[in-house]
Amino acid sequence: MSRIGKNPVSISQGVDVNVKDNVVTVKGKLGELTQTISEGITVKIEDGIITLDRASESKNHKAQHGLMRALISNMIEGVSKGWTKDLELVGVGYRASNQGQKLDLALGFSHNIVLELAPEVKIETISEKGKNPIIKLSSFDKQLVGQIAAKIRSFRAPEPYKGKGVKFVGEILRRKAGKSA
Repeated sequence: MSRIGKNPVSISQGVDVNVKDNVVTVKGKLGELTQTISEGITVKIEDGIITLDRASESKNHKAQHGLMRALISNMIEGVSKGWTKDLELVGVGYRASNQGQKLDLALGFSHNIVLELAPEVKIETISEKGKNPIIKLSSFDKQLVGQIAAKIRSFRAPEPYKGKGVKFVGEILRRKAGKSA
């Protein structure tokens, strides 16, 4: 991870980064994110470029060095461009609809699953005739989008025989052959 930590992070146009008491605050047009920096990692901002240094060559400091650099980079990209995840519902009768921040999923269970989403996440459901329903999640917080997408996928993970379930768009599933007579 230390090779990643050595790479500098450039600050995008319209993004404001502040460091105070081991807390990095990133503000942009889409929102504001904060991250606490681990002990032993120092953050320097010079000429629109962020560099991170570690206190020692210990295994923990090397790992934290790369992690903190990646988190700061993701925060800067999130408040300037945003992050999106697309999920596809594969299966007969699987449906998705949303009213505001409530996502209503029909995944073959006796009752629909209703999920209340955080206000930072924008949700859009696309249902076209003859195509699988698609759920689009977007936000400035990469961790939050990924966590919500994983939660939705966990309701009905794709099974290996027919591929039915909730999967990420573009995800390649390992398929198995069924029973042979």
